[in-house]
Amino acid sequence: MRYPLGSRLDLPANTESLPAWQEVRVRLRSVIGEPAYSLWLSSLEVVSWDGTVLRLTVADDKHRWVAERFGRIVQKTASSVLGATLHVKFVAPKAPGERAIAGDEPSAAVAEPTATLNPRYSFDQFVIGASNRLAHAAALAVAESPGQAYNPLLLFAPPGLGKTHLLHAIGNYLKTFSPEAAVRYSTAETFTNHFLNALATRSIEGFKHTYRSMDVLLVDDVQFLASKARTEEEFFHTYNALYERGRQLVFTCDRLPGQLTEVEVRLRERFEAGLVAEIGTPDFRTRRTILRKRAEVDGIALADPQVLDLIATRITTNVRALEGALVRIVAFNSLTAKPIDYALAGTVLDVIHPRPVTEDKPTIAEIQVIVGARYGVSVRELVSPSRSARLVIPRQLAMFLIRELTDHSLHEIGAAFGGRNHATVVHSCAQVAERAADDQNFQQQLAAMRNDIASRQADRSC
Repeated sequence: MRYPLGSRLDLPANTESLPAWQEVRVRLRSVIGEPAYSLWLSSLEVVSWDGTVLRLTVADDKHRWVAERFGRIVQKTASSVLGATLHVKFVAPKAPGERAIAGDEPSAAVAEPTATLNPRYSFDQFVIGASNRLAHAAALAVAESPGQAYNPLLLFAPPGLGKTHLLHAIGNYLKTFSPEAAVRYSTAETFTNHFLNALATRSIEGFKHTYRSMDVLLVDDVQFLASKARTEEEFFHTYNALYERGRQLVFTCDRLPGQLTEVEVRLRERFEAGLVAEIGTPDFRTRRTILRKRAEVDGIALADPQVLDLIATRITTNVRALEGALVRIVAFNSLTAKPIDYALAGTVLDVIHPRPVTEDKPTIAEIQVIVGARYGVSVRELVSPSRSARLVIPRQLAMFLIRELTDHSLHEIGAAFGGRNHATVVHSCAQVAERAADDQNFQQQLAAMRNDIASRQADRSC
């Protein structure tokens, strides 16, 4: 006899009175033999059955061993009785008189590949800049009103620029402010592995229920679905099932949907159907703010704040590499007990992110001339003892650019400005870096002078 899967079963206190479960017991006894059945499975009881997942418990806390040893045969036998594929889970027994709650301990007969949200990735920890403002605003709108704002939302960027951070931030926001919402985060690789696992174990209905019953589905790196025909088809149907019910879909990708040439056209079209938001390369100010926030969160004590400027100047294209460089510098500090100053940072960065090697570096005099010309002051005035207000900024800028673009020591730079000491040079550079972090016009002035210096070098080499 077969028992259809369509409806939930109200479980009586004595599960022996369930005809379907009684039939499962009979067949199990026949398949594995009376001795093994009596020893291990005679105390097997039903905790819950919702038409897709059958939860069972075993007396004496043997559920893990039974799941590992007999899980597949129990699942196969139950499926043969109930007339369709189902998913069996074993849970720990409850104390006498305590009501068992389905899913308290999802120790499944068949392991389910999972991916989890990183609690560090939140909207509060995401640094907003010109390069990611649209993506951040869209992600936040989706988190606040899932299924209403932008559906689907696709965040695209090269690796290391923060798209995964935003994806996790959506999930973490919903967990905090909409705990009743069913949210699932998965990578494309996890989705693929879960699907293949479901095919191999004949638990495809359980797989479909897992993804298609969600209110919000977050999938990272959808480009990895390429050239996986059966997985793409299942993903397509999952997409349609959720979208048609008004559920929110958010994806990340390392390129535009139109560039996913090895992904089926119908999937590419669906990725493009909503809002496609790009995350670009962060500017200097954003890079420095990211580093400052990471240093604050991790409690990193910097002996010289300009360490952050050096990292932000040297690493320009990848946020992950930016934070990785800071971690490496902190590791060197921990191992050598040296303070986290400009010298230590330079030593570490020269190994992992060396400065571009140029045959011709600008001279101190060339930089002094270019900066002086920009501000209408002479080199003689720059190097004079005068502390006139109109000389302070160009003098500090010249020191900063010399330190950044040449190999001269602090002592040599100070000597070139009328015999000033290295502390004055350090202070001047810190002042410039601090102002550049907060003043976009000042950043543009710095960039213009760097271009002038580069053009002077190019002319000289011709």
